[in-house]
Amino acid sequence: MSITLDQANQIIAAAIKRGIELDCRPISVVVVEPGCIVKAFQKEDGASMIRFEMALGKAYAALALSRSSKFVRIRNEEKPAFMRYLMTASGDRIFAEGGGLQIRDKNGEVIGAVGVTGDTEDRDEELATHGIHAAGLKTDEDCKDMGRKFRMRVTSGADGR
Repeated sequence: MSITLDQANQIIAAAIKRGIELDCRPISVVVVEPGCIVKAFQKEDGASMIRFEMALGKAYAALALSRSSKFVRIRNEEKPAFMRYLMTASGDRIFAEGGGLQIRDKNGEVIGAVGVTGDTEDRDEELATHGIHAAGLKTDEDCKDMGRKFRMRVTSGADGR
């Protein structure tokens, strides 16, 4: 199953609306299907250059590693050689910066990912979460208690946990 265009547009509209309410800098939002195929993208007026590429890189990171792109950034700091390998293996498509989240349906299945860029890492991730929830969908965090198949590790350490 894959995210629908209507769901993608709902996520984008909600994230942008919430960004305006919070007085964020102009944001850009991409929603992708599994395989990181672009479903929808919007860039607010005034958003800077290469925002599409950054948003897509965050969404790609979330899908590629089944983790939030913020966790990918943390992993990059902890294990730079490992992450450099993954980034190179991905053709440098992984952008290890917060704002990218997997999108899950009501059953916890991954149906896509969202990447938000334009404000701080934490605010980008907050807007991504808001958009997902506004569309009636779930994040990894929402599914962490659904069993091993859906568990997201929110801590990190030498053993990868």
